[in-house]
Amino acid sequence: MSPTVGAVPRSRPSPRRARVGVALLFLTNGVILSALLPRYPEIKAAFALDDARFGLLVVAFPLGAIVAAPVAGVAIRRLGALVVTALGSVLLAASLAVAGASPGVAPFVVAMALGGALDALVDAAQNVQGVVVEQWRGRSIMNSLHATWSIGAAIGGLIGAAGAAASVDLGLQMAVSGALWAVVAVVAARLAVVPADVKAGLAEPVPDPAASPTTRAGAPTGGVRRRAWRLLLPLVVIAVCGTLVEDVANNWAVLYLGGEAGAPAGVAALGLTVVIGAQFVGRLVGDPLTDRYGRDAVARTGGLLIALGAGVAALSPSYPGAFVGFALAGFGCATLVPAAFAAAGRIPGLAEGTGIAIIGWLMRLGFLLTSPVIGVISESTSLRVALLVPVAAGLVAAVLAHRMARGRGAHAP
Repeated sequence: MSPTVGAVPRSRPSPRRARVGVALLFLTNGVILSALLPRYPEIKAAFALDDARFGLLVVAFPLGAIVAAPVAGVAIRRLGALVVTALGSVLLAASLAVAGASPGVAPFVVAMALGGALDALVDAAQNVQGVVVEQWRGRSIMNSLHATWSIGAAIGGLIGAAGAAASVDLGLQMAVSGALWAVVAVVAARLAVVPADVKAGLAEPVPDPAASPTTRAGAPTGGVRRRAWRLLLPLVVIAVCGTLVEDVANNWAVLYLGGEAGAPAGVAALGLTVVIGAQFVGRLVGDPLTDRYGRDAVARTGGLLIALGAGVAALSPSYPGAFVGFALAGFGCATLVPAAFAAAGRIPGLAEGTGIAIIGWLMRLGFLLTSPVIGVISESTSLRVALLVPVAAGLVAAVLAHRMARGRGAHAP
């Protein structure tokens, strides 16, 4: 009988091997998702869509993710994080290949919505496995895992750009690239295995709602759950504050630099690159900083840097200062989402995958709300004033991280 995805490989599992495997899972997810994006202009032209209708078309992916994200925890508990990640990656690659080869709008929308749903499951599962491997290694790895996803996204973007430059058929590109990286995901899932006995010794026991109404310590299960939710809600807010900076960078940084800050068009176009580059650097250094100072302290400092950076960008009379501000905000937001995922995966009283799935779901909802809020404020005042939103988000994240540190006495769980 052939071994399953979640089976222990013949060679002995180790924390280092599992670290490599889970990093490859993050890398693969970034590649698969991003290979399609550079070819959006071709899709828009092929379907003869104006900007408004194309905007409605591509929203199918995040909507599919929002619908599926709440069930990610259930899927992870029933199938295992590695099975969900590997199988989900294979199906995600297939759905995006179908989208790339779609002859019309309807099959494209269906394929993209399915892809978004699968991505939500894969994203939650790979973060769950990352938390387990981090516990096994005994030091922080979540920041570098998210940095690896960024590397994968860059690779996927290059694949898509090269395909467009060479006039490769989009369906063929997505099928070949997807098949290759789906194989990588399956191999990576086998490398990322944490033995069951090791995993059992890492996590605190979770009360079984079908069993006794009390925990082993005699406390009511309902009380444990309420405490778990009290611990989870601040993490959700911190994660949303981190993604808010990304959303502002994606949708508003270039407009702000070219308009309010007076940057030339070619220079303003670098706004997103500056934020993402600073975020990438922040994630590379985030793990050693977390190991040295604690997750709460790093998150608190990150929130303050977001507020400082957004404030500098908003108050700078010219674009060089605005670039400095955006870089500070990008660096500050780097560790917030990985920190929230890592802490959510350790909350006692929540079944495996629940905390991470909920954070992922609410983060995606936040993406749908951030830009409209920025747009409304900008329309009624100015985009410069609207940058006070990330200032407020950074301060909120810093205050919550500080309160959580005081509540625990030291470091994040």
